[in-house]
Amino acid sequence: MSSADPNVESENHPEAGDSIRANRGHWSFGGDVPKRFVEHIRRSVPMYDEGHALVCQLSDFFLRSDSLCYEIGTSTGELMARLVDHNRHKTGVRFVGLDNEPAMIEAAKARQRPEDPVNFELTDIVFKELDPCDLIVGYYTIQFIAPKFRQALLNKLYESLEWGGALILFEKVRGPDARFHDINTQLYTSFKRSNGFTGEEILNKSESLKGILEPFSTEGNLELFRRAGFRDIQTVFKYVCFEGFLCIK
Repeated sequence: MSSADPNVESENHPEAGDSIRANRGHWSFGGDVPKRFVEHIRRSVPMYDEGHALVCQLSDFFLRSDSLCYEIGTSTGELMARLVDHNRHKTGVRFVGLDNEPAMIEAAKARQRPEDPVNFELTDIVFKELDPCDLIVGYYTIQFIAPKFRQALLNKLYESLEWGGALILFEKVRGPDARFHDINTQLYTSFKRSNGFTGEEILNKSESLKGILEPFSTEGNLELFRRAGFRDIQTVFKYVCFEGFLCIK
């Protein structure tokens, strides 16, 4: 690992929690992050496992025999493994996990069992062409894609879905105005402190995500969905500044 890697332990790479180090505006999902990702994200995202369970339950309404399901931003493949197990009794269902970080794809493949009907692909979802599918899942993924690409991406996801198919997106969201955003930020900081992060780690993580994590408000996300063509949209999960959307074509 080179000294330029943002996760090298050095005084020049501030601690962001769970031995993950990243410079200002230089958060990365590579390096050693996949080894610590699940532990870190469970402490960082409210109801992380409950959200996984909800996605699996929602899949019952859209995955049938011979369906195709994509997960964009599959990371270590933990949610994908749960989706595969949840739908194992259905014949011919196929799953594809997409991620643009080689270390994450390696971690996802390492947990894959030979009998699992899933392929993991190293690719950039912004430029990836998708086959017709019945379900697309993004679990806190779109927020990391540059805003200039998001509308075109949502348009592509909509076009890729079969009629009656669904897009499930969980996203961190901004407050609708400055007062609510300030309340949300303080509540989320309290949540992270209660999970053992220090004030310095919280600040360092926030600094590292500058220009990397750019959430939209609830209404901003809804506008993206509507412009893409979705009309049937419902919030299925909400915890302060974290929201899950179900969009049906």
